[in-house]
Amino acid sequence: MKLAFQLAYKNLIGAGLRTWLNVGVLSFAFILIIFFNGMLDGWHQQAKTDSIAWEYGNGQLLHKDYDPFDPFTLQDGHGEFGAELAKTTTPILIRQASIYPEGRMLSVALKGIDLAQTTLELPTASLKDSEANIPVMIGEGMAESAKLKEGDEVLLRWRDKNGTFDASNITIVKVFDTDVPMVDKGQIWIGIDQLWQMTGLQNHATILIANENFEAKNAGDWTYKSQEELLRDINDIISMKKASGSIMYLMLLAIALLAIFDTQVLSVFRRQKEIGTYIALGMTRPQVVGIFTVEGSMYSIFATIVGCIIGIPLFVWLAKTGIALPAASTSQDMGIAISEVIYPVYGLTLIVGTMLLVVLSATIVSYLPAKKISTMNPVEALKGKLQ
Repeated sequence: MKLAFQLAYKNLIGAGLRTWLNVGVLSFAFILIIFFNGMLDGWHQQAKTDSIAWEYGNGQLLHKDYDPFDPFTLQDGHGEFGAELAKTTTPILIRQASIYPEGRMLSVALKGIDLAQTTLELPTASLKDSEANIPVMIGEGMAESAKLKEGDEVLLRWRDKNGTFDASNITIVKVFDTDVPMVDKGQIWIGIDQLWQMTGLQNHATILIANENFEAKNAGDWTYKSQEELLRDINDIISMKKASGSIMYLMLLAIALLAIFDTQVLSVFRRQKEIGTYIALGMTRPQVVGIFTVEGSMYSIFATIVGCIIGIPLFVWLAKTGIALPAASTSQDMGIAISEVIYPVYGLTLIVGTMLLVVLSATIVSYLPAKKISTMNPVEALKGKLQ
């Protein structure tokens, strides 16, 4: 085996530009596979972390009559929660409402939340010290679409528990920045005590956000949703992106492997005398096949070395500075949690797995033309005549 590596190395170096062209294409495919998957893994990790921190907590308890995908259930999808649940959850009451900025009407979800909560990263404490009659907070996306800013007053209309319309001016005391659209777009946050007073729905909630002390279980009229269930949509989106992206870099990998295959076919054809000499000197046919297979697989070894030399500094820099996405704000219209800067995650499993994929693929592709050596007549090979 040592002799096979020595001969393969000598032949590849002697081939000059042809070798480095194959290595260059294969190393580019190697870098692209790691870059693309690392970016998706970074997005996946950020999306899960932000969604848990801003929206899901340690899970959610949904009222049995509430369907988050059906806005018509908001009217009746709420109920009382007991003192036991109040110790381990943060209640959120959701009511349909409308605001009238600059004479325009916008439908919004009015969400009441405990101002003393610490389960979510929502800056609810900013509402506690306000002297406004009805202080509320909104996200930057909502502020942009409604053309509102901190200190602005706007007319709010809502319905109480009897369906009677009521209206009053609210004051925007906080505009917060978040990457999670479900707590921003079309949302107005208010203290739940204030909302209970406005609607008459005392001690009612639509959703209960579980904290770290909650035991995962259903409770009466409340259906428990774990983090895994709530994050399923994000996981499915990332899986779909990886599947679609794999087509691109697998095509590039296939082009590089095709170049290696053609090179090996040409090499077997042009080096018949060399092959015959090996056999005449006493080497077995499998040993000669092994030499040519190792020679082809060494393209992948060179490619991983070149890829690491180029890719490691690039990946370290990207993981530190991130990849800016100027159009990330438009992602909130699609309901996707994505930061304006994605920090790729390049794990050991990703890098080692990609290396094994490249090396194994190149070895298989190199073996296919080399196995023809086992059928060659050594006498004819010495004459340079391929059977």
